[in-house]
Amino acid sequence: MDFEEIKSSIIKYQEDGRKLFTTSSFQTHSIVLLHLLSRIDKSIPVYCLNTGFLFPETIEYKDQLADAFGITIKDIKPDVPKSIQKDAEGKLLFASDPDRCCYYNKVQPMDKLLSDYDIWINGIRRDQNANRAKMRVEEPSKMNTVRFHPMLEWTNKMIFDYIKEHNLPRHPLDAVGYSSIGCEPCTRKPSLEMMEREARWYGMNKTECGLHTELVSK
Repeated sequence: MDFEEIKSSIIKYQEDGRKLFTTSSFQTHSIVLLHLLSRIDKSIPVYCLNTGFLFPETIEYKDQLADAFGITIKDIKPDVPKSIQKDAEGKLLFASDPDRCCYYNKVQPMDKLLSDYDIWINGIRRDQNANRAKMRVEEPSKMNTVRFHPMLEWTNKMIFDYIKEHNLPRHPLDAVGYSSIGCEPCTRKPSLEMMEREARWYGMNKTECGLHTELVSK
């Protein structure tokens, strides 16, 4: 979808009385959707899943984008304190059970948020992994919320062409070799042969945090 198609869809949702929101991981690939939405309607709520494990550079970048785009960004934080996010041996869950860690810090907080809205504007793309390649522009989610994926057909080249055209700021960790940036304990720099997201949860049988698997209605 191009800018005019995204704008038209959002206006139609609003005219139908639907409540919209978006989420962002605040990495360079995320900035395009935030910029597009800021050109359409700066009042659409933007949420950051602040897991407590984000890179300090991500928090700085988030604040930078809020100022640059004139948008208000709200943090969502997990209800389960880190002190009990541990396994039987006392290890934090990101080291021993990353799926459970993601559930407490991402899926559970988002699950609660969905009940307040009708449309979740989400920036996933088909070219990111096999799971996302199967998605449609609209997908039902939990709580009768609809996931709207306006960036689904965008490619890496389209993302970076847009960033260059609009001279958008880049995530500070881009310059030192990170291509996909999530929580600090589960993100590493990719090697040259890796795909965009392969450095996330490196060495684990895991490619998604659960937001795009558990929060999609089957």
